[in-house]
Amino acid sequence: MSIAVREKRPEEDVRVWLVLAPLMLGALTYGVLGAVVVPALPLLQRDLHTNENGATWLLTAYFLAAAAATAVVGRLGDMVGKRRMLLIVLSVMAAGQLVCATADSLAPEIAGRALQGLAGGLFPLAIGIIRDEFPRERVAAGIGAVTATIGIGAVGIILPGLLLPGLSWHWLFWIPLVITLVTLAGTWSLVRESPVRPGGRINWLAAVLLVAGVTAVVLGISEGGTWGWSSGGTLGLLIGGAAVCAIWCVAEAASGNPLINVRLMRLRGVWTTNVVAFLSGTGLYAAFAVYPIFAQLPESAGFGYHASILAGGLYCLPMSIPSIVVSPFAGRLAARTGATAALVLGTLTTAAGFGYMALWNGHPYDMMISLGLMGLGFSIAFPTLLTVCVHSVPAENVAETTGMNTVVRMIGGAIGTQAAATVISGRDGLPTRDGFTAAFLILAAFAAVAAKFVSTRD
Repeated sequence: MSIAVREKRPEEDVRVWLVLAPLMLGALTYGVLGAVVVPALPLLQRDLHTNENGATWLLTAYFLAAAAATAVVGRLGDMVGKRRMLLIVLSVMAAGQLVCATADSLAPEIAGRALQGLAGGLFPLAIGIIRDEFPRERVAAGIGAVTATIGIGAVGIILPGLLLPGLSWHWLFWIPLVITLVTLAGTWSLVRESPVRPGGRINWLAAVLLVAGVTAVVLGISEGGTWGWSSGGTLGLLIGGAAVCAIWCVAEAASGNPLINVRLMRLRGVWTTNVVAFLSGTGLYAAFAVYPIFAQLPESAGFGYHASILAGGLYCLPMSIPSIVVSPFAGRLAARTGATAALVLGTLTTAAGFGYMALWNGHPYDMMISLGLMGLGFSIAFPTLLTVCVHSVPAENVAETTGMNTVVRMIGGAIGTQAAATVISGRDGLPTRDGFTAAFLILAAFAAVAAKFVSTRD
């Protein structure tokens, strides 16, 4: 008995790589944009004449926009064409880079970062294009390549230290803009429009309610220290934002065309993994706001490392390395030990990283050890979390469940960055040692609570 084996054709190999190249380049740019601002936050804070809360909005706006784009853009691609939407997303990202590269005040910088964050829709579009265009046996490898490239982009955390001694910080956006334009040209010429177009409708009201509610809560957290936590403005934003989020949940549960299928949250495996995603996202992205500021505090602060931007970026590098080295093997670990055990290991390792920094932070190597543990924990937890999501629901609900998990993680990041900035600031708006210690302990507690949720998931 003979078995027919599908023969690989050289032209098929070439076609796969030609399509994959611009997708990977776009993912690289998105990864760089997520990391490049991190070590430059103290410099941007000074040059834009703002405080820690204002500077961290450069991260928060990015995460909020990414959450909205992740929820909406993939479905728009199904409606009007994935290639067309990818070109639009890349164009908007380029516009955001241009705004940030030419602006000199906080408001347009935040607006530009929000436009850049809309590139969060790039990932679901890239997965859709790979699924539609690649041979079945190459889909997993193609998705893995795009995912890994986003992780490699996180090494952009050292880019400010290499550029800023001799160039303006605006070059942090000019260089990614050039790469984005090359990606646009490659997508236009190499990626064809997929014939697979299932259609659908966007619940725009739900999208507006989600973004408005979360933004109000984040703004309330951001300004609470300045306005007073019992002031009408702060309470109005916090209570009003929470109320809008509650209305969104009710509307989504009753909708026949939900933006995010919150009815799936009734499944224990779904709501517990989303809680873990929220807590983990809060910790990961809050670290982006806290650690660089601590490293670059001036000598007058009496603590911190008084580091240059390059040194601060290098101190943060151990957070990025595990995502490149460890993430590809997280699936094997989960298969060997079980997904629950792997998630507990990842979240507890993350908690140990934050806890270490709360107890020992007198030398730069303390920060590197802390971030190395944190990066290791997240590199185990995040891939495993998506695997758990996939196995918690029927096959027809996999895409929306993993999308929901990503959105929840981004929302956690948006809230976490502003909450961390608020905690580290003293009454006079300047960071305090006690504030940093409290922030590290709170983030450690969040990771520990995430581990507890995971351990009781079954």
